[in-house]
Amino acid sequence: MRLVAASIDIQTKPDRILQAFLRQEHLRKWWGVSRSLIEPKAGGLYTLAWEISEQGIKYVSSGIIAELIPSEYLMIRNFVYLNAEKQILGPMELEIDLLVADENTTKVGIVQSGYQFGGDWDWYYNAVVQAWPQTLELLMNYLTPQKSSTKQ
Repeated sequence: MRLVAASIDIQTKPDRILQAFLRQEHLRKWWGVSRSLIEPKAGGLYTLAWEISEQGIKYVSSGIIAELIPSEYLMIRNFVYLNAEKQILGPMELEIDLLVADENTTKVGIVQSGYQFGGDWDWYYNAVVQAWPQTLELLMNYLTPQKSSTKQ
């Protein structure tokens, strides 16, 4: 099975990063998640939905939180991806690992594993290879907004 790994250093505390993955008000702002159902505990649901309209929901990712260590680690098992135009893909695993690099910086590591081969699996794998680095950039920009400069 294949996996996708990505990481980024963000100048903020690890708890702020983990909360950005666990709370709807944050997920909407940085990742565009329309709705979520997250029970932040081992055995809890982790479900995200994007692009909700009268026609339905365009994308859903869902799984079960296997492990949650505050400010350190989130493991989601039985992770599935639903897309109105593709087959249901899963189960996979999604790991979010937070490592304090120094007092101002946290290294965020993402590993999504369990990809199979062929058809929609190849499409999804290739999409996620590009998406996780971009998603981590969105997270960094949300958590550490740049101060705007004025031209003189």
